[in-house]
Amino acid sequence: MCGIAGIFHLSLKHDIDANLISRMNDKQIHRGPDAGDYFFDPGLALAHRRLSIIDLEGSPQPMMSSCQRAIIVFNGEIYNYKTLQNELKAKGYQFHTEGDTETILNAYLEWGEDCVHHLRGMFAFAIWDRQKECLFVARDRLGIKPFYFTLLEDGHFAFGSELKVLTEHPLFDKKLRDSTVEDYFTFGYVPEPYTIYQNAYKLRPGHCFTVKRGDKEIPISREYWDIPTDIEALSEQEVQEQMAERLKEAVDIRMVSDVPLGSFLSGGVDSSAVVALMSQLQTEPVNACSIGFDVKEFNETDYAKEVAKRYNADHRIDIVDQNDFDLVDKLAFLYDEPYADSSAMPTYRVCQLARQHVTVALSGDGADELFAGYGRYRLHGNEDKVRNMLPLGLRKPLFGPLGALYPKLDWAPKIFRGKTTFQSMALDTVEGYHNSMSILRQDERAKLFSSEFKQKLNGYSSIEVFNQYRSKLGKLDPIKTAQYLDMKTYLVGDILTKVDRASMAHSLEVRVPFLDHKFVEWGFNVPTSQNLVQGVGKKSLKQAMEPHLPHDVLYRKKMGFSVPLADWFRGPLKDRLYDGLLSQQMKNSGYFSQAQLNKLIDQHVKGVRDNSASLWTLMMFESFLRQRLTSSASNGA
Repeated sequence: MCGIAGIFHLSLKHDIDANLISRMNDKQIHRGPDAGDYFFDPGLALAHRRLSIIDLEGSPQPMMSSCQRAIIVFNGEIYNYKTLQNELKAKGYQFHTEGDTETILNAYLEWGEDCVHHLRGMFAFAIWDRQKECLFVARDRLGIKPFYFTLLEDGHFAFGSELKVLTEHPLFDKKLRDSTVEDYFTFGYVPEPYTIYQNAYKLRPGHCFTVKRGDKEIPISREYWDIPTDIEALSEQEVQEQMAERLKEAVDIRMVSDVPLGSFLSGGVDSSAVVALMSQLQTEPVNACSIGFDVKEFNETDYAKEVAKRYNADHRIDIVDQNDFDLVDKLAFLYDEPYADSSAMPTYRVCQLARQHVTVALSGDGADELFAGYGRYRLHGNEDKVRNMLPLGLRKPLFGPLGALYPKLDWAPKIFRGKTTFQSMALDTVEGYHNSMSILRQDERAKLFSSEFKQKLNGYSSIEVFNQYRSKLGKLDPIKTAQYLDMKTYLVGDILTKVDRASMAHSLEVRVPFLDHKFVEWGFNVPTSQNLVQGVGKKSLKQAMEPHLPHDVLYRKKMGFSVPLADWFRGPLKDRLYDGLLSQQMKNSGYFSQAQLNKLIDQHVKGVRDNSASLWTLMMFESFLRQRLTSSASNGA
């Protein structure tokens, strides 16, 4: 696990400023504290920060191929590298190291851009081909590892593992992209392929491209892999016979390490399944790390203890104070752009705890998206049953006015919280899911944004983030549609981003067995009828894990990794809320209606309405603006 960076001029073969690429690389030193080095060719500089995991001394980067034609900088792990090594050795390739980096180099020399099809793992890399004078870049299939890039005004293509690498360049354009502000207040993150900045991008998962000397612009990336939408439904017998063994194999290949290895253990189904299978694959106790809160309704550690005891895990628990909000300002630095998932704080803490004992940790991320574990899938399915009974022409005039007039009853039991449901019922399946999972719905964003900013948006809506995938959704049922959309957006932009930044802040590598692409290809064929049974999500996974985990761990109500935002905003963070959201900086941004900001805060503080999700999203945006202003001032911008 590492950090990569680079600068490549599309036309000139001049020397790249060594001090500049060094400063850019140093911005991500937390990703690789063990070593750092550089490679220079005319018009090119590659940089790397290394966190040593495999072949601790023998795989320095940037790495040059034996023939000196290709040079790579690589972030991630290739789990099938030994098999690939043997295949490439049989073709005559030489290896001088014992790690996976040289395997990618030789795979590129053998198969060119198609080398990505042979790689099983998580990765983001750039390969400089001296012979062709081109730079080939690629990102893993599910987007576990990040890759940011930009084309600067002077013709330099620059890339890095984090946005702060790019913003360090003096020519980087820090103008914000208006459409991504709309996206952020819908999703709580900025979805691929854009960033909050006008001229910076994220390489999409499962995509790659080659930029050549002589190009005038960055080419459009090509998709080399996608989640299979031609569902070949597995029988219940097939699922139950294969689930545990396939997951066990995905866990097994992620346990190769030359440094201490362990697992997160939340007490939920997914991480518990990983710990259970790890314990069957090694003789020594599993290193398991858990975070709990000193408030019962937010604390899952009793369930984690139960799993740890069953498998004799070396279990470490850190109890976090319910008022642990010291990280609020640090999040803006970690994520480099607005990011509103408050579970980033406990995730940061569990990574901090894990790094005290291990360098690699396995996690249970991805299971909810793959096997329909989120409660919103059940609600979406119920809404779609009504959609199928009534044509859109009847639903719009019936449910549209109800959605507009029905009050937002956050304090009421869920059965009475009908506003979002009525709004969604007046829409098609994709639009309805977009409305249901939005942090601020379209009508709420319309009230929040200033008239001037809405004019700038010129009719743009964040539904376009989902619309780009419509052509691939035709054969999927409503639940699979929601799962596919989440795996393309929420999983990448929220969950995996959260874990990458929180873990790398502590120089911890996190591996994700549920997102092994072979397991995903198989798992997405599990029918919805087996995943969502009588309101129980992930039923197929839970049934398969019944021989391995206690019943109350498998079938208790899902808690999630949440923090008490509503209480914070009525107590210790109240002053910060008023000071930040009503600051001159927020006013000067031009994005918001000041009256609506006041209303959201007052409603929440007085207990009239729970606006905690909206307020947190706003607070994280304000924190980003303040961080950006401070950074610009320190850089003399």
